[in-house]
Amino acid sequence: MSKLIYTTTLPGNGHWSLELRRGSLMTITDIEGGANVGMLFYNPRNLLERYNAPDTLKCQHTFKLERGNCLYSDMGRIFASIVEDHSANGAGNWHDTVCGTSNARSVALRWGQRDYQTDRNQWLQNGYDAFLVELAKYGLSRADMASNINWFSKVVADDAGNIHLDTGNACAGNSVSLRFEMDTLVVLHTCPHPLNNAENYPFKPVQIELGEADPVTADDYCKNFRPENQRGFQNNELYYLAAKN
Repeated sequence: MSKLIYTTTLPGNGHWSLELRRGSLMTITDIEGGANVGMLFYNPRNLLERYNAPDTLKCQHTFKLERGNCLYSDMGRIFASIVEDHSANGAGNWHDTVCGTSNARSVALRWGQRDYQTDRNQWLQNGYDAFLVELAKYGLSRADMASNINWFSKVVADDAGNIHLDTGNACAGNSVSLRFEMDTLVVLHTCPHPLNNAENYPFKPVQIELGEADPVTADDYCKNFRPENQRGFQNNELYYLAAKN
């Protein structure tokens, strides 16, 4: 990060949102190990444009996200690039973008029901409602929900095709850094992954650092990671060229 501007720690049942400018850098770090960060992206100038999981995966021919991958909107533009993907134990990070988010029913069935009025900061928030709280701040609602990313969560399929959460590489110090390629409304929560079967509700905090990214160069790793990413960056350039006129 060329210039650190802001840092904060988000508790393990929290939610947060911010509009980040093009050229911003966000680094998220799993402080204790086992964290999950659900995240959505929207274009603050046109909130109908948002993160598109199917396009992100199919155009880069991948099921998992890692360093080099770009995060696409439903307009073929790039919200952000994954410029760093640090695995503290060397086993490699894995970031799920197909399983969605937890909801009130799934959390209550797994860990019981607590509400903020009674339990204050120890209440058991779920990802769906956490997203809705943040979306409402921008005039958005459940109709504006999309398939989200789950940072630090690895999902695998067995021979029968059943998907489950693999926590083998979930350790303290894992981090991911996103460089924003366009102005982006970032909405996130730190509620459990929907496939998390831990005995106790996982209050796993994360650190968020915001700063300025180095300029994108012709030999940029993410830009050249896939041929499709070249077109995504061109779409962004065209978008900002038109905005100047």
